[in-house]
Amino acid sequence: MARPAAPFLLNPGDADKLQGWLRMGSLPQSIGQRARILLLLANGLTPKEISEQLHVSAPVIFKWRKRYQEAGLEGLSDLRRSGAPRKLDEAKIKEILTLTTQRVPREATHWSLRLMARYAGVSLWQVAQVWAAADLKPHRLKTFKISNDPHFADKVVDVVGLYLNPPDNALVLSVDEKTQIQALDRTQPMLPLKPGQIERRTHDYRRHGTASLYAAFDILTGKVMGRITQRHRAREFLEFLRQIDRSTPIELDLHVILDNSSTHKTAAVREWLEKHPRFKLHFTPTSASWLNAVEGWFAQLERRALYRDTFSSVADLRAAIRRFIEAHNEHSAKPFRWNKTAESIIGSVHRAKLAVIRNELLD
Repeated sequence: MARPAAPFLLNPGDADKLQGWLRMGSLPQSIGQRARILLLLANGLTPKEISEQLHVSAPVIFKWRKRYQEAGLEGLSDLRRSGAPRKLDEAKIKEILTLTTQRVPREATHWSLRLMARYAGVSLWQVAQVWAAADLKPHRLKTFKISNDPHFADKVVDVVGLYLNPPDNALVLSVDEKTQIQALDRTQPMLPLKPGQIERRTHDYRRHGTASLYAAFDILTGKVMGRITQRHRAREFLEFLRQIDRSTPIELDLHVILDNSSTHKTAAVREWLEKHPRFKLHFTPTSASWLNAVEGWFAQLERRALYRDTFSSVADLRAAIRRFIEAHNEHSAKPFRWNKTAESIIGSVHRAKLAVIRNELLD
């Protein structure tokens, strides 16, 4: 015969509390199950009968009976689990932020989720939450260069003024050159894109020569005028100016935004400009090529027409560049919109200089 179950009694008042729990709409299901087990035990049901009625195993019933007998109603709560705490206190959050912004791990140049979780003794998810709340992205890196041009502010005001308020009866052209564009061919044929497989190419390549591209970006229409040359000298730049002169209405002034390349300032260029007074040059500050609108178009050219393509000769490269210019002018050209004011740019650069100075003093 089976041994009768040991008698089970609830402490005074606990039965009413357990009944009250079961009437709560927000009671966790696990706590509700434990309360029913205790009430049924108190009503004289055997663990086997409770197991059949609640569809739980006998060890579960014995577990919660023992926990209640040892700790009362507080024993029905889940015990604290091992590992990282579910919630972080302010001190731990401050520690993670301090490590992220002021320390470098011994085994790496920057923090990863796993490294920070190990150093701080928390979970990956907790590190991710702290970083997201503070907008910290240790895995990312940006480059910058602060212009030391003594006339930085004046040049920014000049160039941004052309973008925000173009003069009447004039064209504003952003001009630059993309030099040493390589005609690269892969050592083996590319494997095409197909379902479940990305396009693949070899990591090594063959060089078939280079070409340089001069481009003039019209900010009012977004169209581009280009000239592809073999070399990059003042002579080629002067030929491009002549091309611009021939290709634009003679009655319009031409405001040309340029960088500070020496090929733009030779005696031959200055002499030619004196004979063509409708050309008015506006130079960007040194180390501030981002201020030249055509740089954005060069990025599109690289990303859409050059990086993924292969060229067996310079002639193929030249043809691809011409096709991209034609397609851009026909389908993609749109007026250039500049949103930053000169004052905001100057203020941002000033703050960056102060940040560099502070970091130098801290070092």
